[in-house]
Amino acid sequence: MQMQVNKDSGIKWVGEIPDNWDSVPIYYVSQEVRKKNNNISQKVALKFTYGTIVRKKNFSIEEDSSLRKTIENYKVVKPKDIVINGLNLNFDFVTQRVGFVTFPGAITSAYIVIRAKNNINEKYLLYLLKSYDSVKAFHNMGGGVRKILNFSILSKIKIPFPPMKEQKRITDFLDKKCGKIDKLLSQINDEIDTLKKYQHSLIIRVVTKGLDSNVPTKDSGIEWIGTMPEKWNVVKGKFILTLLDRPTKKDDEVITCFRDGQVTLRKKRRTDGFTISTKEIGYQGVDVGDLVVHAMDGFAGAIGISDSRGKASPVLNVMDSSENKNYLKYYLRCCAYLGVFNALAKGIRVRTADTRWSTLANLKFPLPTKNEQKDISDYLDQKCAEIRALINEKNRQLDLLTKYKNSLIFEYVTGKKQVPQI
Repeated sequence: MQMQVNKDSGIKWVGEIPDNWDSVPIYYVSQEVRKKNNNISQKVALKFTYGTIVRKKNFSIEEDSSLRKTIENYKVVKPKDIVINGLNLNFDFVTQRVGFVTFPGAITSAYIVIRAKNNINEKYLLYLLKSYDSVKAFHNMGGGVRKILNFSILSKIKIPFPPMKEQKRITDFLDKKCGKIDKLLSQINDEIDTLKKYQHSLIIRVVTKGLDSNVPTKDSGIEWIGTMPEKWNVVKGKFILTLLDRPTKKDDEVITCFRDGQVTLRKKRRTDGFTISTKEIGYQGVDVGDLVVHAMDGFAGAIGISDSRGKASPVLNVMDSSENKNYLKYYLRCCAYLGVFNALAKGIRVRTADTRWSTLANLKFPLPTKNEQKDISDYLDQKCAEIRALINEKNRQLDLLTKYKNSLIFEYVTGKKQVPQI
């Protein structure tokens, strides 16, 4: 087998490329798509989700005429167009920034849309841009405080440019390899979803029915519960919860209530992706052990017990109780899983429900004895920890496979490895 001769690509994050490849700017192989959706030639609204372009749900101009103006300002896209999310490049988002359009539609003009010219294979260009994204090549390229990338900047970025036949061989090879990896990723994601559903069903069953399935039951009078153990009581939140308004302290750091139920100092999880307030109007103190419900994201599971001292936005309901707060936490999560907060919502924000104090104060709680609350709480702590361990292992597998996939793509689109000759 003949030894491959390489040369410097002149591209910092690429390094060497095969001697018969060129380095060209993106404008040489693509053009920007800027056509606006005037007269609503496209009624299908698209969005960017985890590196894929999908149809927007609940977006119908027939059902909501106010959306007409929105979609008129979108760009018209075609299959094989490539979409780049160039917003907030200084934020290290987990979501991928490059997507491929597979059906006609219209997408927000905030994104860059490019169309491959005849001198490049559009799938090769897609894989190449995805590989650039995976090595954070686009980061810190944009302008302004929030680092926004536009086509003028993008178009000047250089890329490796192999002969057209080589592009086709690379894309065919990667389609096959990545297809197998994507199938594995999908299977693992399905397993994670199954584990989460099991955890939700376990919490719902135990906090509403107790640990002993043989005890006599009665009608709870709570629509979403049905029957409950006969010796349990039903009380409204205002009789067992106290809304707190603790003062902040000078050295307090910001606490966030995450959708997975963790209530902790923001810095322990991540700082990117958040809007940092310059004025902390209405901030309140939070102590270790406080029960916290996010007023906007409680419907999605942002309910937990704080593990830290700090300060938080007034959007958090910070509460105390003479009952077992861990049991109350699990019951409130049960309500989130069952869609109770959505049904009671007074908010209008999309994908949210306004779980304000008045909602929680009037919410009905099934209330076992304190001993049984503790037993239920301890049981669910143990079971949920076991499930989380399984989910963490699945996430570790996802991370390894994703890194392998990104590495595979990068090695072949930059010529570090050659497609095996058949």
